[in-house]
Amino acid sequence: MALLTAVAGPAAGGGPPVYDLAAARYTPLADLIPELLKSRIVIVGEQHTDTGHHRAQLQVIQALHEAGAKVAVGLEMFRKNSQEALDRWLSGDIQPAEFEKIFQDNWGYPWPAYQPIFEYARSAKIPMIGLNVPRDITRQVARGGFQSLSEDQRGQLADVTCRIDEEYMRYIRSVYGAHAHGNMNFSFFCEAQMVWDNALAIHTLEFLASRPDATVVILTGVGHAQKGAVPRQIRLRSPLPVTVFLPEIPGSIEPRTVDHRDADFLLMGIK
Repeated sequence: MALLTAVAGPAAGGGPPVYDLAAARYTPLADLIPELLKSRIVIVGEQHTDTGHHRAQLQVIQALHEAGAKVAVGLEMFRKNSQEALDRWLSGDIQPAEFEKIFQDNWGYPWPAYQPIFEYARSAKIPMIGLNVPRDITRQVARGGFQSLSEDQRGQLADVTCRIDEEYMRYIRSVYGAHAHGNMNFSFFCEAQMVWDNALAIHTLEFLASRPDATVVILTGVGHAQKGAVPRQIRLRSPLPVTVFLPEIPGSIEPRTVDHRDADFLLMGIK
């Protein structure tokens, strides 16, 4: 993570203030839309319990949709094998109370923080894609490594593989720090994160292969959103352009602690 030497004040204008990490300047989100329309994948990171981060994610989705992009929303929060439930939600065939239970089964974080995104997608008829793998698989990998998966578990992963290199291990150490150790084997922790990153990348590219006119907005935690994680796995598989937004997190993710190697833009002052 690099240190920026100077930070200008936020720009005036419509939309949430955004910090352009390559240009080292502030700009309104609205001014970025022509450039974003050239991207096929837009990744917007979050801290899962921060409602401000989810409001900012919704603003990015709305801005692209209103600009005419054929938006789809890719979800870390939903397993690929729960796609039928997502489709029923979008078609209006499932009531909110029932869907909330399905959401909790998939994710476990508070539904109200995510609810406006799901309601907007349903009202605007925006496809939502479950990108994740079953929870028991990532837990098993974290405990015993990728090699500990059963034949049945591996069968649920399709093309998801787990090849850890030094670059990825350095990335995991830099992002997760002490959380990457705890009581578990560090290599197994890296493998669990790699399975997650691979799944989000592969399932996004599978969707785009069937919908070449779409722009997928991926919603995922900041650790998976940064360029060393899901974007790297996409880049290894596809030349499709990817844009990465991270939320400003004072003391952790801000213009003086990250640079264009971590993300393209920071969503600033989110509360």
